[in-house]
Amino acid sequence: MAKVELKQPIVDEIAEHLNGAQAAVIVKYHGITVEQDTAMRKELRENGVVYKVYKNTLMKRAFEGTDFAQLDQHLEGPNAIAISKNDAVAPARLLAKYVKDIKPMEFVGAVAEGKYYTAEECVELAKVPTREVLLGRLFGSMQSPIANFARVIKQIAEKDSEPAAEAPAEA
Repeated sequence: MAKVELKQPIVDEIAEHLNGAQAAVIVKYHGITVEQDTAMRKELRENGVVYKVYKNTLMKRAFEGTDFAQLDQHLEGPNAIAISKNDAVAPARLLAKYVKDIKPMEFVGAVAEGKYYTAEECVELAKVPTREVLLGRLFGSMQSPIANFARVIKQIAEKDSEPAAEAPAEA
């Protein structure tokens, strides 16, 4: 078998992970211990993020013709990729605490919803709250005026239903 034929299943695997993905984040993973790597991979997996280390040439080949080709410029040295199909900020948000705690580890770049982000922008992307938090804030802000209006109406109704103070009888 030729080398290309041996590598094609790996390229297909990467392409399958990227198919329909909302985000992919590239990190330099050097300086991480086995314990830290195991904990990080477990947390990423629990949140639906695929985290893998692939050869740069294979990632470059899988990126061809996709929005993720914007990451080709960063494919040098030891890189890992985190891919999410469900949440555009999940990979950056989850990796941010490891990048912060493990000093040699660093963001390289990302593509989220078709937009390219630099390493510095990945840190800002990581600060975006989850979809559930954003929806909660939206519904809370929509509910607040309605709840205030209901309280005012209730207070008016209670005030009107109070018995009027009886006037003293005139002699």
